[in-house]
Amino acid sequence: MAAKTDETGETAQGGAVADDTERAALGYEQARDELIDVVRRLEAGGTTLEESLALWERGEELAKVCRHWLEGARARLDAALAADAGGGRGE
Repeated sequence: MAAKTDETGETAQGGAVADDTERAALGYEQARDELIDVVRRLEAGGTTLEESLALWERGEELAKVCRHWLEGARARLDAALAADAGGGRGE
């Protein structure tokens, strides 16, 4: 069964698949920059309730993408530090 898409392009079902696809498609900097724009638009006001809700939801998704990238970077850093600590001795 296919997920229905609303006027914002969000799917009513199958969000996990869309999340994984978006995380793979958006780089950290791109997601961060779009999130900054979303926050600016929300802070500026002048949008309808529906538009504000759509912006908020988009911001939440972008924050998840950023968090995903940052967690991956932290894991890589931890792995590199652990390898350095374990293999750097004994020369």
